[in-house]
Amino acid sequence: MKQRILFVCLGNICRSPAAEAMMQMLVDRAGLSGDIYLDSAGTYGGHAGDRSDVRMRRAAAARGIEMTHRARQVREEDFERFDRIIAMDDNNYEALFRLAPNRDAQNKIFRFREYLRRHRDWSYIPDPYYEGHEGFELVLDLLEDGCATLLEELRQEVGQER
Repeated sequence: MKQRILFVCLGNICRSPAAEAMMQMLVDRAGLSGDIYLDSAGTYGGHAGDRSDVRMRRAAAARGIEMTHRARQVREEDFERFDRIIAMDDNNYEALFRLAPNRDAQNKIFRFREYLRRHRDWSYIPDPYYEGHEGFELVLDLLEDGCATLLEELRQEVGQER
């Protein structure tokens, strides 16, 4: 069964689309694109339809990551469609918890920090929107760490289902 993962931040223009794009690159390299579906969304809908922040696109491109996502807001049906909904920080985690239609949906919500291994001292993925270039690089470092851990978990789950 295909695993479906949704990454969520506030506006869906920096952190969550970068997580989606980085994870997609890792999934493709692992040959698991047929087994894992990825998307991203925001708890705030004010950027809906916009491309990701140009600064994040540039920083990601420098690492060979292409970001093509258009921002969208989390929808109630996302709680049905996705197996895991991963929030970038506590504010978005709590917003998702309030949006979830039932307990089963709430059980699908995770914090991205749960996947950090090399950066365990970080309790959230910071929003780089008001930061300089270093803020975007830090976010990509954190996402790289967490996405690698998530891929390991998904690889085991997908392998068990075969």
